[in-house]
Amino acid sequence: MTVDAVVIGAGINGLVASAELAKAGWSVALVEGGDRLGGFIATEERTLPGYLHDTFSSWHPLFTSGPAYAALGPDLHRHGLEYRNTDGMVTASVADDGRCVIAHRDPAATVAGFAHERDRSRYLAMLDAFGRTAGQVGALMGTEPRSPRGMRAALGLLRKVRARGAERMLVDLATSGRGYGRREFDGWEFDQLWAPWLLHAGLAPDQAGGGFMLPVLAATMHGFGLPVVAGGAGRFVAAFAALLDELKVQVEPYSTVTEILVEGGRAVGVRLASGRELRAERAVIASVTPTALYGRLLGGGVPARVVEAAGRYRYGRGAMQVHVALSGPPAWREPQLSQVPLIHVSDGSGSTGIACAQAEAGLLPSRPTVAVGQQFVLDPSRVPDGAAALWLQLQEVPSRPVGDAGGEIATGGQWSASVGRAYADRVLARVAEHAPDLLAKVRAVDVITPADLAAANPNAVGGDPYGGSSELDQNLWWRPFPAAASHRTAVPGLWHIGASTHPGAGLGGGSGHIVAATLTRSSRRRR
Repeated sequence: MTVDAVVIGAGINGLVASAELAKAGWSVALVEGGDRLGGFIATEERTLPGYLHDTFSSWHPLFTSGPAYAALGPDLHRHGLEYRNTDGMVTASVADDGRCVIAHRDPAATVAGFAHERDRSRYLAMLDAFGRTAGQVGALMGTEPRSPRGMRAALGLLRKVRARGAERMLVDLATSGRGYGRREFDGWEFDQLWAPWLLHAGLAPDQAGGGFMLPVLAATMHGFGLPVVAGGAGRFVAAFAALLDELKVQVEPYSTVTEILVEGGRAVGVRLASGRELRAERAVIASVTPTALYGRLLGGGVPARVVEAAGRYRYGRGAMQVHVALSGPPAWREPQLSQVPLIHVSDGSGSTGIACAQAEAGLLPSRPTVAVGQQFVLDPSRVPDGAAALWLQLQEVPSRPVGDAGGEIATGGQWSASVGRAYADRVLARVAEHAPDLLAKVRAVDVITPADLAAANPNAVGGDPYGGSSELDQNLWWRPFPAAASHRTAVPGLWHIGASTHPGAGLGGGSGHIVAATLTRSSRRRR
């Protein structure tokens, strides 16, 4: 079979690239090694009948705020996509001593809970400063960085902020989240509220880049909230499947790519494990890790420095998901938390920084940061009447546990069902410190360890859901690494997308959109 483009991998970026190219009139084959579309987007009854759990990812602010949604949103809604969101409280953080800070969609309502007047004005000024450059930053993040269009976006940002503003942005880029909070605010509220959110960007509180990301994260929450898909994230994938069918995209599940075919120095298609070949006249687009692309799928034609750099590409910490079916909503000590969609159990940079360091050392953290998702607050259809469910995400766990910082769990040097459940019990006990009736309401628990993540998605090497460490030298203009920091690879006709590429991980579909837009612009220019 011959098509215009073959897309490898049916995660969010593969879906976006396939849909946008097909809308532009390209014939597309989307090949996926697994049995379903969506990558880390799925909804399942993982605990008990009637409880719909978003198996992996859940929240869609990056998608609804990005260019892929602008291009495909109306079509997806036409095929059944619906979002549920909040106009009030959006996220919160509760500390060991009970201190609680809540972010509202309204920034003024948020800062009303800050103790220091100067912190209130600085927080609003931070959001205002980011708002003045949001368009330019968005253009830069949504464009091929090392291209004429990317240079124009960068120049537009420089013209907007001028020399002093550019220097400040560079300083923020080199600053950790902990350092940014200490520099800008006198009280504890900002750090406790937003430092745990750095985990969702693949960062720890003491890693460079956090100073740049914190205003972005805060502004995104205030501006777009935390939308979830009505009926579960699986319906997002269903809407994409219906759109792809309408656009006549050839979807090929159970189709593992073993080789990218290169002829005459150009990528011309793929070979599947079955031995079958799919030919691509215009582009092969691979949503895979650099390790897979340069170490397994390409047999030659790549500069040695690129292959060597790919071999040194670093993967980050592992992650866990714990799904809990409850007989009823938890009774939080702070009553307002009952209406907050996503809560972090964290002291801010203090406890989160320690847990990250323990995980980096291969240890199960003694006091983990827990992201507590209460999607049922926004979408009651996910649980039986009167019931509740928690979506617990843990982003400070080792890929391979060599020990336990708490001295209680014998790991045996690897993840197993028993180790995962023992650690989940620690996590539940930590949440129960702030919701005393929680354990009595537990009806069933489902645990997904880093080993399970790695088995579910080949791009999650070692259970890293972000496709590689997001430290500064592997991020932004240098993602995945400087020798290949472009979606256009050294092999003509071959493009690299996915979480391992700019603009990084998350449910924005950014790299899929960037490549599809680049290819369709090029074809329009040729015509």
